[in-house]
Amino acid sequence: MPGDSKLDHILCEYYIPNYILVPGSEIKKPLWVPSCPVLVFINSKSGGQLGGNLLSTYRSVLNTNQVFDLGETKPDKALHQIYASLGSLKQRGDVLASAIENSLRIIVAGGDGTAGWLLGVISDLKLPHPPPVATVPLGTGNNLPFSFGWGKKNPGTDRQSVFSFLEQVRNANEMKIDSWHIIMRMRAPKGGSCDPIGPLELPHSLHAFHRISQTDKLGMDGYHTYRGGFWNYFSMGMDAQISYAFHSERKLHPEKFRNQLINQGTYVKLGCTRGWLFGSLFRPSPTNIAQLTKVKVMKKQGQWEDLKIPRSIGSIVCLNLPSFSGGFNPWGTPYRKKFLDRGLTPPFVDDGLIEIVGFRNVLHGLVLLAPNGHGYRLAQANAVRFEFKKGAANHTFMRIDGEPWKQPLPADDDTVVVEISHFGQVSMLATPSCRSRSVSDPSSPTACYDEDSNGTDEGETADDFEEKRKFGAADSFKFPDELDIAHLS
Repeated sequence: MPGDSKLDHILCEYYIPNYILVPGSEIKKPLWVPSCPVLVFINSKSGGQLGGNLLSTYRSVLNTNQVFDLGETKPDKALHQIYASLGSLKQRGDVLASAIENSLRIIVAGGDGTAGWLLGVISDLKLPHPPPVATVPLGTGNNLPFSFGWGKKNPGTDRQSVFSFLEQVRNANEMKIDSWHIIMRMRAPKGGSCDPIGPLELPHSLHAFHRISQTDKLGMDGYHTYRGGFWNYFSMGMDAQISYAFHSERKLHPEKFRNQLINQGTYVKLGCTRGWLFGSLFRPSPTNIAQLTKVKVMKKQGQWEDLKIPRSIGSIVCLNLPSFSGGFNPWGTPYRKKFLDRGLTPPFVDDGLIEIVGFRNVLHGLVLLAPNGHGYRLAQANAVRFEFKKGAANHTFMRIDGEPWKQPLPADDDTVVVEISHFGQVSMLATPSCRSRSVSDPSSPTACYDEDSNGTDEGETADDFEEKRKFGAADSFKFPDELDIAHLS
């Protein structure tokens, strides 16, 4: 620890001693029990130079061993070791270890992809008291931090900025949010590589695993299954295509993407030059969502129903949090009549429901700039299923929590299936300016009554349910060991 100043005394509230962090260290217990012990994980390659600068500052004010560079240490390894140490010390009657485990909080600095990585690791650990997570916005969109009141602009990296953020973390409230698993299955190609998608094309949060259902037709030999998880959104269509173009440009020319404002300007420019600005304004696009895929939703347990997608829709978003594409809320707040007529509920982040919204084109997306603007509200559901067959295109674009990929579609009589299903919850830390709402928070609205004139709206057996449950029951969010953090948002 630093010296004996008043400020150093305050920082003691966040401090974790080495004997808990480093196996084999001499047991030197401090004279205090920290009220808000933290572990800090930083993507040093996020935000241009900001990630590296922030890493240096945190290491200068806390124990160096409680601040991790994700480029050097994977979070699953670090957390597994620390929780094993805490468990061992607790069994020996260590009161400090017990107190730290009960009050531990995690700070993750990076883009939405980095934050999702940490949330997935925490989910996989299956801890009796999972630590809540605060997010520092170092990415381009920063939807996760914005949803919970941490802002969307890249933060300061000086000591005073870090002190201020730590104080916010100590005073923040815990909020549960839904976790969503995504399962994707497709037939392996008849020739060439056995992997239908090159490893660099898939986001790091999607990876192959063994099939878990022996009776499902799509689980038979010859099909590949991928799984992943997300906490904010899955999208498909024009927005994912723009995101894919942005990520491709950033991989080719990383030196041009070292400033958040420049990154955002490049993003807007790509949206205007990819043919999506006025596409479908007067006639349906030849590759609209309705022609690409059949969509089913599950509103009641075990019962699938078809979801009608208007032919004008060129992009579809399955949204869990009230922040998309840099802070916009595509669902909006339906006023009372629409709430009653369509059975809509407020978009809570912990109700087991995901909001499904459509957009015609980028111009349609501009309605989000208007007060109470929103997209085309299609449905709320606790599971969504997309089925792709040979049709209007040989590929489409998809995205989960800011990580896009180019998805091949069937070229013959095969089927590609993407299914999204609810899978547990994680804990976030929220400031008083949090935009997200919880069903357990008495201050949250119980109905949507805000007027919204800007936007448009669209007026199984037990065995089947067990099959559905297995299909969505991937047991890990693990990222690959060879992950390059520079490719995370």
